[in-house]
Amino acid sequence: MDHIVLNVEDMEVMVQFYREVMKLPAERLAEFRAGRVPFPSVRINDDSIIDLFPKEMWSKSDTRPKGRPDMNHFCLAFDKAEWDELRRRLHECKVPIEDGPVPRWGAHGSGTSLYFRDPEGNVIEVRYYEDEENSNRCLLGT
Repeated sequence: MDHIVLNVEDMEVMVQFYREVMKLPAERLAEFRAGRVPFPSVRINDDSIIDLFPKEMWSKSDTRPKGRPDMNHFCLAFDKAEWDELRRRLHECKVPIEDGPVPRWGAHGSGTSLYFRDPEGNVIEVRYYEDEENSNRCLLGT
């Protein structure tokens, strides 16, 4: 996967959540704040990012997909230690866990998942696989 695009209403709240809670590094944030690029991103891993589209990019255009009603959730895979650390941060930050830990099937077989929402209601699944060698890990903690 190359990227996910989230339609964002409050950019600062969303950037803070993905940087501080999810520990995903921001990209192009200074350029976005300076008006030099249309949106910032956060990096999932070497191959994938999440683009954060500000409201002016999606609220007035009939040609751009609105996205939010059609997306059920997205899933990020971590190793067990990173997953445990994220679970601790979710608790510290008072982010409610809606489901889990539960076993779920994914791209690398059966794993253990948690489900929660970002500040704008997007459902995020985070999982780890017992066979960590086969998981595409996020950059949590780096």
